[in-house]
Amino acid sequence: MNHRRSALLALTALLAAGLTTLPAGPAGAVEVERVRNGTFETGIDSWWTSGVTAGPADGGLCADVPGGTANPWDAAVGQNDLTLAKGESYRFSFHATGAPEGNSVRAVVGLQVPPYDAYYEVTPQLSVSGNAYTYTFTSPVDTPQGQVAFQLGGGAAPWRFCLDDVSLLGGVAPEEYKPDTGPRVRVNQVAYLPGGPKNATVVTEATEPLPWQLKNAAGTVVASGRSVPRGVDPSSGQNVHSIDFGSYRRAGSGLTLAADGETSRPFDIGTAAYERLRLDAAKFYYTQRSGVEIRDDLRPGYGRAAGHVDVAPNQGDGAVPCRPGVCDYTLDVTGGWYDAGDHGKYVVNGGISVWQLLSTYERARLARTGHAERLGDGSLDIPESGNKVPDILDEARWELEFLLRMQVPDGEPLAGMVHHKIHDEQWTGLPLMPDADPQKRALHPPSTAATLNLAATAAQAARLYRPYDRRFAATALTAARKAWAAALAHPDVLASDSDGIGGGTYADPDVSDEFYWAAAELYLTTGGREFRDHVLNSPVHTADVFGPVSFDWARTAVPARLDLATVPNPLPSRDRVRRSVREAADRYLTTLKAHPYGMPYAPEGQRYDWGSTHQILNNATVIATAYDLTGSAAYRDGALQSMDYVLGRNALNLSYVTGYGEVSAHNQHSRWYAHQLDPRLPRPPAGSLAGGANSGIQDPLAQSKLQGCTGQFCYIDDIQSWSTNELTINWNSALTWMASFVADQG
Repeated sequence: MNHRRSALLALTALLAAGLTTLPAGPAGAVEVERVRNGTFETGIDSWWTSGVTAGPADGGLCADVPGGTANPWDAAVGQNDLTLAKGESYRFSFHATGAPEGNSVRAVVGLQVPPYDAYYEVTPQLSVSGNAYTYTFTSPVDTPQGQVAFQLGGGAAPWRFCLDDVSLLGGVAPEEYKPDTGPRVRVNQVAYLPGGPKNATVVTEATEPLPWQLKNAAGTVVASGRSVPRGVDPSSGQNVHSIDFGSYRRAGSGLTLAADGETSRPFDIGTAAYERLRLDAAKFYYTQRSGVEIRDDLRPGYGRAAGHVDVAPNQGDGAVPCRPGVCDYTLDVTGGWYDAGDHGKYVVNGGISVWQLLSTYERARLARTGHAERLGDGSLDIPESGNKVPDILDEARWELEFLLRMQVPDGEPLAGMVHHKIHDEQWTGLPLMPDADPQKRALHPPSTAATLNLAATAAQAARLYRPYDRRFAATALTAARKAWAAALAHPDVLASDSDGIGGGTYADPDVSDEFYWAAAELYLTTGGREFRDHVLNSPVHTADVFGPVSFDWARTAVPARLDLATVPNPLPSRDRVRRSVREAADRYLTTLKAHPYGMPYAPEGQRYDWGSTHQILNNATVIATAYDLTGSAAYRDGALQSMDYVLGRNALNLSYVTGYGEVSAHNQHSRWYAHQLDPRLPRPPAGSLAGGANSGIQDPLAQSKLQGCTGQFCYIDDIQSWSTNELTINWNSALTWMASFVADQG
C-alpha cells in the first residue's frame, strides 16, 4: 500500500461563515433541500463571497471576477454549514452563465474547515446563454460543516459569472455507477509478440467450450479454436472462459478476436509498440522534473515554467528550512522528480524508482537478451541528449542529485542521515501548476529508511556511472558510505505515521530489508568485506522475501536479491540466492496459470493493493529475472503474459497505460495533467501508468461510486480518485523495466 494521502483539495481558509443551518430532515427516506436561498429570492442572504464583487442581479447572483488570480479558490462564491449524512445520495444542481464565452467554474461540495476535503466536484465550461447542470453523488462522511463553493479564479482576464437555482437535495435515489466495459472478449489491446504467448478472456454465462475466431484487419479468419471454461473468477465475480491463440505467429495490426457473439477491441501482433512503450514510460520522468523549465519542443503540449525555484508565488526549494524543532539549518533541495500528482518529493519513493530505472539499464547491459543501446544517448530526447551518456542514466541522475542534497550536512546532529521528504505545509488543490504553488515548503525529519535508500541507490549509481563520469560516481559512493555509517549509528529512526499533512507519510516500521538492500548494493559495487558480512549475516538473507507482493518502496529485500542474483559477484551463497529467485518465479507462474485473467497476482481475499498495476509488474519482474538467469521459455512467457492485464485483458477492458490501447486511462490524478478539470491543461503523457484497482477506495469519489466493489472493479478513471487513479514515479519505473524487457524479447 502506498500509505499516502495524495490529494485533499483546499477550498480556502478565508471563506466567510454562512448562517445557522436549518433543522435537518430525515436522512435518506425523504428528499430534503440543504441549500438555503438557492433561488436568491432574498438577494444573496446565506451566501458568502471571496475575492469577487457580487450582488443580486437578474433574479440570481452575479459576480465580477478579477483577472490575474493564481488559483481557482482565489475568487469564489459559496454557502457554509450544510449538513451531509454518510451514505446518503445528493442531487447537486445549478444554473450558471459565464461571459465572455469559455470560462469555467469549479463547483465543489466539501468541508468548510481544515483539511477542506472535497467530496464532489465538477468543472463545467460555461456559456453566455447559460446552462442547467445536475449531478448525483453519495457523501462519504457525516458532517454539519458541509459547504457548496463555486470557485472562479485562476484566469488571466476578468469575467462575469451568474448563478441561480442552486440545490443540494438529500435523500434522492443513488446513481448506480456502471463502468462501460465494452465487448466481453478481453485482450491485450496493444500487442502480443509473434513468438510469445497470446491469451484472452471471455466473459460469458456459457459453461461449455465456445468456438472462437481470430481475424486480421481485413476481417479474414486466420485462426480458430475453442475456449476453455474457467468458472467464476473471484477477482471480478465474472463467469469466464480462456482463449489461447499462441499458435498464430504472424505479425500484423488491427487483429480482433471473436467469441460468443462478441468481437474484441483491436490489437497488433508485433514488437514496435513495445519499443515505443519502453521509451514513453521512461520519458514520463522528464515532465515530472522539479526545478527546471519543461521544454515544449521536447514534449509538445507539456511545456511549463520551472517549479519551486524561488520565483513568486513559489516559496521555492533553494533554501528549505526544517519543520519547527527538527533542525536549525536550510538545504538547497532543488531538482528531483515530483513524486506523483502533487508537488512533494520523497526519498523512499525516489529511491525505489531510481533503483528500478538503473536496473532497467543494468539488466539491458548484462542479460543475454538485453539491448542497452536502445536506452542510449539520444533515445529519450531530453535536454542532456548528446552528452555521450545513456539518456536513462541522465534522467535517473536528475533524481539522484536531489537525493544527495537531502543528506544532513557534516557538523550537524545526525550528520550523514537523510531527510525523509520535503513538501508543502498544507495540501494544495488541483489543478495547480508547479510554478503557481504558493505554499511554504519544509524538510521533514531524517529517517533510517531514507538514509538507507540513499546508501543503496548511490552505491548502485557509483558502478553504473563510473564509465561516463568518474567524479560523479566517486561522489555517489562517498555519500553511500557516509549514509551507511549514519544508519548503523542510528538504526531505528523511523518516519512518523502521523506526519501526513501536506504530503504522504511513507512510514515504514521495519528497516531490516533496507539494511540488507544497502549492504547488497555496497557489496556489489565495492566488494567490501563489511558489506558482504552484513549480507550473509542478515536474517533477511535466508528469509523467504517473495510474498504475494514481491517489492515496492516499503519492501526492498527483493531488489537486493535480484541484484545479488544477476550482477556478477563472488558471494559465497550466490547459488542459493539465484535459486530463491527461481522458486519465487515458479510460485508466481503457478498463480498466473490459475488466474482466469492470466496474472501473477492474487492478493488474499482479492483485496487489491494501492497501485496494484505496478505490483503485478513487479511480480512479473521477478519472473523475467528468472528467465535471465535460466533462459527457460516458461519464465519468458509468464513475464510477457503478465503485461496483458495492464494493457487491457482485465475485467474493465481498459488499458491502464495512457495512449496505449483503444480505450486507456487518461484522467489520472495530477495537479498539472488536469485536462478533466481544466481543458487548457494536458492529459497525462503517453506511457503514464494508472495505479489501478485498490480495494481500500480511500478517496471520497471512489467511496461514493465503488462501495462493495470486487477486486478488479475497484477502479475509476477520474482525476479525483487519488486512491485508484494516481500516477507516481515508482509505478512508472515498474512499467519502464517491464516494457524494456518485453521489447528485448522481440
